[in-house]
Amino acid sequence: MNIAKWRRAHLVIACGAIFAALTALGNAAPPDSQSGDPGRGKRLYYTEGCYECHGFNGQTGVRHLVGTGSPIVQDRNTFIAFLRLRADAAPMAPSTAMPSYSRTTLSDAQAQDIFAYVRTFVLDAPDPKGIPALQTIIDSGKAPYKPAP
Repeated sequence: MNIAKWRRAHLVIACGAIFAALTALGNAAPPDSQSGDPGRGKRLYYTEGCYECHGFNGQTGVRHLVGTGSPIVQDRNTFIAFLRLRADAAPMAPSTAMPSYSRTTLSDAQAQDIFAYVRTFVLDAPDPKGIPALQTIIDSGKAPYKPAP
């Protein structure tokens, strides 16, 4: 088996295991307190570096939090399970995508605060068709290339 097939096979297995763990953890008993403070969550969102990948409003950066329909940001328990997953269930799983947040790193109350803050995000990105300068750039990209004389 070549290295690409080996990696692909292990990725499929890892994704399946992660999905199963998220499902199980998401259906676990809820944390003691079901309330989170968006103000504290905002501070944690920045101090923990969440904004570095998710942007300042959850709709910029490399991993969007709003407008994706992801179940991870729709349910508090699933959100917290996702934060815990690599630290609790698969700490040795190689990943450069999402940091591990064990309970000793981020308490359940802090995770709930971040969730409460993330739930305040609203998708307010404008329709690209309503941005004339962007449409001009897109249209010019469709035209055949003509070298300068």
